[in-house]
Amino acid sequence: MSSSPVVRFLFGAACFVIVVAGMRTAESLLVPFLLSLFISVLCSPALVWLKDRGVPNGIAIFMIIGVVVVASLGVGTVVGSAIGNFRQDLPEYQLRLTELTAGLFIKLQSLGLNIEVSQLKDSFNPSAVLGFAGSALANLGNMMTNAFLILLTVVFILAEEVGFSDKIKLASANYQKTLEALNRFKIVVNRYMAIKSGLSLVTGLFIMIWLWALGVDYFVLWGLLAFLLNFIPTLGSILAAVPAVLLALVQLGVGDAVLAGMGFLVVNVVIGNVLEPRIMGKGLDLSALVVFLSLVFWGWVLGSIGMLLSIPLTMTVKIALESFDETRWVGIMLGSGTVAAKAVRSEFALPSATSDAEPK
Repeated sequence: MSSSPVVRFLFGAACFVIVVAGMRTAESLLVPFLLSLFISVLCSPALVWLKDRGVPNGIAIFMIIGVVVVASLGVGTVVGSAIGNFRQDLPEYQLRLTELTAGLFIKLQSLGLNIEVSQLKDSFNPSAVLGFAGSALANLGNMMTNAFLILLTVVFILAEEVGFSDKIKLASANYQKTLEALNRFKIVVNRYMAIKSGLSLVTGLFIMIWLWALGVDYFVLWGLLAFLLNFIPTLGSILAAVPAVLLALVQLGVGDAVLAGMGFLVVNVVIGNVLEPRIMGKGLDLSALVVFLSLVFWGWVLGSIGMLLSIPLTMTVKIALESFDETRWVGIMLGSGTVAAKAVRSEFALPSATSDAEPK
């Protein structure tokens, strides 16, 4: 098998399909574990900071988990009741939106547009967007029911982190490369999650205040949805805006719906296109195509939580591939190309124009 590239490729592809199928089957088990893992990565700097100041490991973990629990209870109390009330009112909102859509189709037909109303209703059903938003919020509420399991896993991961480096040294002959890859992963993910969390929080707060000023119902939910979906590159902002704008259309009318859409547009242009590139820079080194495909892939494998974690998960795979000589080329192909282009230019750099000319 080692002498045939085709057989090696088919064998690797078959292994990939089996692994992905297993992950998709074990989604209910993997999602809480991955959330626990990334919460632990976010809490790790605080744990190191407390330990450097002489706080015992057990007390430091207890303090961190206490902060997480208090924050989770505060958010869960406010959001949980709002999700239940919104799902109760959802059929009424969907009925109003369906009536508005039917009136629009009839008006277009009266203007002389030769359209088949029944077919257009089947292919264009905006009330389904509100149903999708209700399902997404319900999934978020179901995830909160697993909070105890997630927090318990976080405690064990943080406790295990203390002697993890020593275990790597004993278990691996080439432990330096493994530790370097793990440290790089922690630095990249911590930086990305810290910056993205701060900018997403600003986005959610602005959207919540703007919709509250307009008088849109459940503005807290739409602010929370904007905060969560801002972690999804490119498409997240659009997905967060659509249900809120449709609800503003049903509840308040066309003018306020346009104002709600303008609020989403302004905040995402300012934060997504101005602040985020300046602060985050090119540190992720991921191709735009890879970012989009990772969003689709992890969303298909792990659901909505997979979409939220698509970038950290893809960075994990990229760093793991770059850590080994046999798979480094795959990690390079996943990158944006800027690092590789700089390496090529430095390797094939032309002599400086100011160098001394050769004598004739």
